[in-house]
Amino acid sequence: MKLANRLAFITGGGRGIGRAIAFVFAREGASVAIAARTREQIAEVASEVIQLGVDSLAIECDVGNSTSVNDAFDCFRKHFGRGPDILVNNAGIAETAPFIKTDEAMWERHLNTNLGGTFRCTQAALLEMVGRKWGRVINIASIAGKVGAPYISAYAASKHGVLGLTQSVALEVAALGITVNAICPGYVDTEMTTRGIENIVARTGISDQEARAALETMSPQNRMVTPEEVAALALLLASDEGRGINGQAINVDGGTVLF
Repeated sequence: MKLANRLAFITGGGRGIGRAIAFVFAREGASVAIAARTREQIAEVASEVIQLGVDSLAIECDVGNSTSVNDAFDCFRKHFGRGPDILVNNAGIAETAPFIKTDEAMWERHLNTNLGGTFRCTQAALLEMVGRKWGRVINIASIAGKVGAPYISAYAASKHGVLGLTQSVALEVAALGITVNAICPGYVDTEMTTRGIENIVARTGISDQEARAALETMSPQNRMVTPEEVAALALLLASDEGRGINGQAINVDGGTVLF
C-alpha cells in the first residue's frame, strides 16, 4: 500500500473533496483524522473509514481559530501518539458579491479561513515533519488562486495567498524530506458548488439546470470535476512516488486554466 503506516490530518473532511481524500488515503493504508466544524459529518466519515480497516478519528476543528487548531492537533497526537505525516488543508469557504458590496467582514472571513487556516494548520504540523525528515503538506486551493473572476474578489485573493504560502514553505523545507504542494480544482461537483448554483439562480432567475450548464461549459471538457479526481492527485502527492513534486500548484480543471 502506498500510505501504509502513515498518519493523515484532513481539514474540511466531512464532505466533498476532503471526504474523498480520506477514503483514498485509507484504502492505501493511512490512518486518518477527519477534522471539521460539523460533528455529525466528521463522525460519519470517520466511521466509514474505520470500516476500511484503518484507524480514524473525528476531530471538531475551526481552522479560523488558533486555539481550536492547537486543540485539534493535541487531540490527534494524544490518539495516534505523534503528529501527522500528511496534512491536507482543505477547509474553506466561498462567498460571492460584487467588489463594491464586499464588506470587510466578508473579506476577513475568507482570509482568516482559507489562508489563515492553511497557515495555522501547517505551522501546527510542520515541526514534527522536520524532526522526522518526512512529510507532505497538500493545500486545496483553486484555479481562482491563479486567475480572478467577477464577484469572487475575497475568495480569489485568499486562494492566491495560499499559492504564495505554498511556494515559500516548499522552498524552506525542500531539503528536509518534506514536500508542500497545492491542488487547484476548477468547479467540483460538491455541496459548495451546489450552493453557488443556488446563488446564481436567486440572483439571475435562470433555472438550476441552466446555471449548472453554465458552470460546466467553463471547462473545455464541458463537465465538472469529481471529488475523486482531486483525491487521486492528492494520493500521488502524499506518496513516495510524488516526492519529486514540490512547490507546485497543479490544476484539475479539464483545461480551463493552462498554467
